[in-house]
Amino acid sequence: MSTVTRREHDLLGGRDVPGQVLWGIHTLRAIENFPLPAEPVGSYRDLVRALGMVKKAAAISNAELGLLPQRLAAAIESACDLVIAGALDDQFPVSMIQGGAGTSTNMNANEVIANAALEILGHPRGAYDVLNPNEHVNLGQSTNDVYPTAVKLAAIMASRSLLAALLELQEEFAEKAREFDHIIKIGRTQLQDAVPMTLGQEFRSYEVMVGEDIARLREALVHLHEINLGATAIGTGLNAHPAYAALAREKLEKLTGLPLTTAPNLVEATQDCGSFVLLSGTLKRTAIKLSKICNDLRLLSSGPRAGLAEISLPPRQAGSSIMPGKVNPVIPEFVNQVAFEIIGNDMTISMAAEAGQLQLNAFEPIIASSLFRGIAHLTVAVGSLSEHCIAGITAHEQHLRSMAESSIGLVTVFSPIIGYTEASRIAAEAMTSGRFVTDLIVSHGFLSLEETHRILANCLLRESEHA
Repeated sequence: MSTVTRREHDLLGGRDVPGQVLWGIHTLRAIENFPLPAEPVGSYRDLVRALGMVKKAAAISNAELGLLPQRLAAAIESACDLVIAGALDDQFPVSMIQGGAGTSTNMNANEVIANAALEILGHPRGAYDVLNPNEHVNLGQSTNDVYPTAVKLAAIMASRSLLAALLELQEEFAEKAREFDHIIKIGRTQLQDAVPMTLGQEFRSYEVMVGEDIARLREALVHLHEINLGATAIGTGLNAHPAYAALAREKLEKLTGLPLTTAPNLVEATQDCGSFVLLSGTLKRTAIKLSKICNDLRLLSSGPRAGLAEISLPPRQAGSSIMPGKVNPVIPEFVNQVAFEIIGNDMTISMAAEAGQLQLNAFEPIIASSLFRGIAHLTVAVGSLSEHCIAGITAHEQHLRSMAESSIGLVTVFSPIIGYTEASRIAAEAMTSGRFVTDLIVSHGFLSLEETHRILANCLLRESEHA
């Protein structure tokens, strides 16, 4: 690394900043204060992109209001375009988890944009007498409106990939439901035999579950479109032009293509993390339901000889270093663990949102970090489940039919015809004798074999229509 440095100053004094970087003294202090290098802001593309958009909207607005010289505004806008495009992601080394309510992230963005703009203007990095990170890039802004606005935009953008993955998973379940519609099996409640159903009905229920979560996620994202840009420090708009909030929102709306609104009460909006809590809860709901589905898949595929063995999951890798031939349900296990993580993230977000005090929540960085990590991990997990598991599931049709026909639970179908008391006696006899329920019903003269088949077929047909 080059040993060339430049001298920069802040309220604590002067420090030497590496000459080859675009960030400055505030970023340097943040790197030292929050040494969590595994999760820098620059690793979250959507957040960096959102920061660039917010800063660009601010520069355009301030120029139109006559507060920022056009020459400086144009350079800042060009620098923001580099940030938006991802060309400067490596210049955002500050840890996502940081003290100061996100101030280090905002300062990092200001410095990177300022120094990139200075180079565009033909000046050296650090020539802040020409173009200053705080005086010009951060004009009319505060961390307290820039940071939450950027986090909201980033969460919306990151969730697009998650929604696409969930839609693909829903279609895979729908395809399997169609494929398995004719396969009879026994349903179970409390892990005990219940009544007949089709394997298609079982997979169609998963399709519906995923569809519900897609709808709830879309609803939660709507609340993120309300922003507090223009609130500055506590929501009073101090040091911002009276027309700035509305104009900046308009410019940001054009840059993002999103239908944004300015919060009706900026003091409330600056301290309120409710929309993040709502999104986190929705992610948790989705994770919990996907984990439940994966529990089912692991149970239904258990065996292959000594378990339920109703379905087979596609083999993905050897399952044991000591047991030859063992294959484990690694994809559902992967999804389960991501779900556990998201449940933990939700607790973190809940605690952080609750811990806010007075006009600001200082813990939005951990909220943002937990949200983005959860969205990213869940997106990958859902895609893996869809591609590497659901698409390759096969059914053991004969085994399923045999278990359905031998199940004691089958007697429930005939209870309305032969009566609950007689059905209970048939069930008890089937349990002790090992004979099929249908055989006993026929042998006791309640119904003919043809009648039992017709009743079973009609039952399954009705259930399929309800599904």
